[in-house]
Amino acid sequence: MRLPVCTVFCTTRPGRCLAGTLLIAMLSGCATVVPTWSRLSESAAQAARDPWVWAPLAGAAGLQLGHVDQKISRWAMRETPLFGSASQAATWSDTLRSVAVVADATTLLLTPAAEDSQGWVIDTARGYTLDLVAATAAIGTTHLLKQAAGRLRPSGTDTESFPSGHTTTTAAYSRLAQRNLGAIAMDPTLREGLRYGLDAVTVATAWSRIEAGAHYPSDTLVGVAIGSFSASFFKQAFGATDGGLAQGLAVEPLRGGLALRWAAAF
Repeated sequence: MRLPVCTVFCTTRPGRCLAGTLLIAMLSGCATVVPTWSRLSESAAQAARDPWVWAPLAGAAGLQLGHVDQKISRWAMRETPLFGSASQAATWSDTLRSVAVVADATTLLLTPAAEDSQGWVIDTARGYTLDLVAATAAIGTTHLLKQAAGRLRPSGTDTESFPSGHTTTTAAYSRLAQRNLGAIAMDPTLREGLRYGLDAVTVATAWSRIEAGAHYPSDTLVGVAIGSFSASFFKQAFGATDGGLAQGLAVEPLRGGLALRWAAAF
């Protein structure tokens, strides 16, 4: 059965509202993009069982005992053992976050797609859309938690310490890139090495934010959990399946905006 086409209109500047448009298209009540409840619940359960989700959360909780969270933060800010200074740590956190974003984009380009040019564009656009929505959901969740928690940063600059936005973003894109690597034909040893490298990027980002005085360790650990959960959940729930889910994506220019059309046949 082929379901109706879902159309979402964006009437402001396309560059600013595309991410919101894509998120609405996938998470709204449109039946063309929402999978079954059983698949959603199974995807959520699998994502929660990911060690990169539950282990950081457990670690963040454990750090609250005996004020270990604050003690590590003060030591890291004072010694800056890895990056040498708070300013260097902040610069590196920006760089590492960009590395994760580029890694996801690169792996998407290398992921096998349709051989004809039109099919390749559609498959690649669908991959970018899914990964963008996964990352946007993680970042949005982090923003809401920052507003709700109001935790003062170790540096005292503002009350947006919990959780770490840099770490959330890096973790999300690194996990998405790791999932993409599984679809690319390459030497298994190389694939495993690249996956470990992406893990290192996430860990280094988390630690750089601590040395920069921007976050406590627990803030970055929760960021890792949020980013990892979102990446795993969206890839599992909305990614391609062996059951024959056929999807089509088209972006059509309109006067004053865009129309995003995404249809699926089950």
